[in-house]
Amino acid sequence: MDDRDKSCAVKWGSWFFGMVRGMAMFLGGFTLLNLVGELRASGFDANEWWIDLRVLPAGLADGVLAVAGVVLVMFAVRPLRTAAERVVTRMVLWGLVGATFFNAVVFWVLVWRGEIRPGVVVPLSAVICAALAVLLAASAQKEARRLGGGGRFVAMLSFAVCMVGFPVAQMYCYGKTDYRRPADAIVVFGARTYADGRPSQALADRVRTACGLYNAGLARVMIMSGGPGDGAVHETEAMRRMAMELGVPGDAILMDKEGLNTDATVKNTVPMLEKMGAQRVLAVSHFYHLPRVKMTYERAGKMVVFTVPAEETYPLMMLPRYMAREVVALWGYYLRPLWRSGRG
Repeated sequence: MDDRDKSCAVKWGSWFFGMVRGMAMFLGGFTLLNLVGELRASGFDANEWWIDLRVLPAGLADGVLAVAGVVLVMFAVRPLRTAAERVVTRMVLWGLVGATFFNAVVFWVLVWRGEIRPGVVVPLSAVICAALAVLLAASAQKEARRLGGGGRFVAMLSFAVCMVGFPVAQMYCYGKTDYRRPADAIVVFGARTYADGRPSQALADRVRTACGLYNAGLARVMIMSGGPGDGAVHETEAMRRMAMELGVPGDAILMDKEGLNTDATVKNTVPMLEKMGAQRVLAVSHFYHLPRVKMTYERAGKMVVFTVPAEETYPLMMLPRYMAREVVALWGYYLRPLWRSGRG
C-alpha cells in the first residue's frame, strides 16, 4: 500500500469512527438525559422510545440503562485504549443488541397475532439493533482511533442526523402502526375547516377513521377536539356533522371546542375521560402527530392510550413541511418538563 492509499484509508477510517461516535453520543446522551430528567420531572423518562426493558424490575432496568449510557458516551468521546475497556464496551453493546433484537421479535409476533397493524414492517427496535451492531463492530478495533478535523465534523454531522432521524423514525415506525382495540372512548384531534364549513382532507380522514372505529364497536363515545375554523363553522361542529352522516349518533359525540393544539386537547379531554371513567382510549390523528400525542397523554393522566393513524385518502401535499415542523415540536414537548422544572 503506497502513501496515497494509506492516507485514504486513514481518512475513511476517521470518517467511519466519526459517524460511529456521533451515533454513540446521541444514544448515550439521550439515555442519561432520560434518567436524570426523571429525577427532576416524574414521567419524563422516554427510554422506551428506543429500548424496552420492562421485562426487568424498574430499578434494575434503570441501572442497566445508566451503565449503558455511560459506556456509550465514553465510547463517543475517547478511543478504547485498553483491552479491559474494549471488553466492557463490547459486553454492554452485546446486551443492547440482544435487548433490541428481542424487542423487534416481540413486535413481529404481535403483527403475526394480528394485535397491531404496522404501516412499516421494520420496527424502530430493529433499526436501533442494526445501529448498535455497527457500534459493536467498531468497538472490536484494537488500535486507538483519534479523529482528525474531518472525523470530528462527521461526528457532529452524525449526531445532527440522529437528532432529526430519530423523531422521523418514530413517526414512521410508531406513528404508522395501528394499535386499535376495544376502548372506552375515542379522541379525534382537529384540523383545518374551510370558510364554507367543509372539513379539510386531513380533518375528513381523521373523522372517517374514528367513525370506522366507533362503527366497529371499539368504543361507545367519541370526543371531537379542535379550534375555530376559517369561517363561522367551528372545527368540532364540522367534525360532529360529518360523524353523524357516517352513522355515529349525536348523543355519542362530545366536543372540546378549546382544543387549539396538542397540549390543549390533552389538558381538556383528560378530565372528560376521567369523569366518564375511561381507562382505555383510542387517539386518532395523522401518523406524524401520534408520537407526540402518545407522549403528552402519558405525562398527563393514568389512562392507557392507543394510537390509530388516520387512513389517508391520498398523501398530504404539505407532508414534508408538517413532518419538519413535527420534529421541532416533538423535541420541544419532550424537553419542556425540564425547563418548567428548572423555573419552578
